[in-house]
Amino acid sequence: MERTPPPLFNQGPSAHARLVLFAALSMALLFVDARYQALSLLRQTLGTALYPAQRVALWPRELASAVDDYFVSQGALQKENHQLRIERLARAQELQSQQQLLAENAQLRRLLDLRERTRNPSLVAEILYDARDPFVRKVVLDKGLKHDVRLGQPVIDTEGVVGQVIRVFPLTCEVALLTDREQTIPVQIVRNGLRAVAFGGTQAQTLELRFMAANADIQNGDVLVTSGLDGIYPPGLSVGRVIRVERNAASAFARVVSEPLGGVNRYNHYLILQWHSSQPVQPEAEPVAPRYKKKSG
Repeated sequence: MERTPPPLFNQGPSAHARLVLFAALSMALLFVDARYQALSLLRQTLGTALYPAQRVALWPRELASAVDDYFVSQGALQKENHQLRIERLARAQELQSQQQLLAENAQLRRLLDLRERTRNPSLVAEILYDARDPFVRKVVLDKGLKHDVRLGQPVIDTEGVVGQVIRVFPLTCEVALLTDREQTIPVQIVRNGLRAVAFGGTQAQTLELRFMAANADIQNGDVLVTSGLDGIYPPGLSVGRVIRVERNAASAFARVVSEPLGGVNRYNHYLILQWHSSQPVQPEAEPVAPRYKKKSG
């Protein structure tokens, strides 16, 4: 059976002839272009004309790549920010710890220097905890009978008097701060030598000079030191500074309020002066259980 195209489609040279013709033409163009660079201008013109079409064809791929890069970058940035926040918090905690240690070391150096300069033997003690009763101002230190701590010994820091030992245990002791309401300390005004008695103030972190005459020579800024008349505190220790003097014409006494110079609420280390007072100090009375009498039958 003959497989020839119909006469309508059988026009022009055959397919083999066209293949040979176009192959020869391609070879000739390649030779001319390689030898004489004759088609470089045509190539540049066609490349410029086809560039917009190439960009349009590449746009979906570039868009997908840009979206992928955006989400990858967002995830990486969030992870990096989270890591940076963790590192910042860790460094902030380290910085605060270092600052606390530096302040504590500086306070210890000042206490040791003060210990070298004091004439009486002394002992550096650290606060273990505050007293359980929230209505009193007492602290517990890590030194006791084993370290030769005795009742009534003064407790000071580099700024002044802090309090007094009121209870002693084998390894610890309890100290009543100056600002405790039950504490009193004989003081003297440095400016004029006027003597008075300082009581723990009714307001937090204050002292009061009670029973001072309304015309007493006392004014704001006066510095108070221990007078030594009670035989408990050595004379000349800094106690406080007067911050308010209230005089009322209807009262025979002035109300004098001062602030303590010692770190009653600032430091963790104090100095216990181990000197022997000239007057015995009675320990605080322990609560006694009530006794009940049996009724006779």
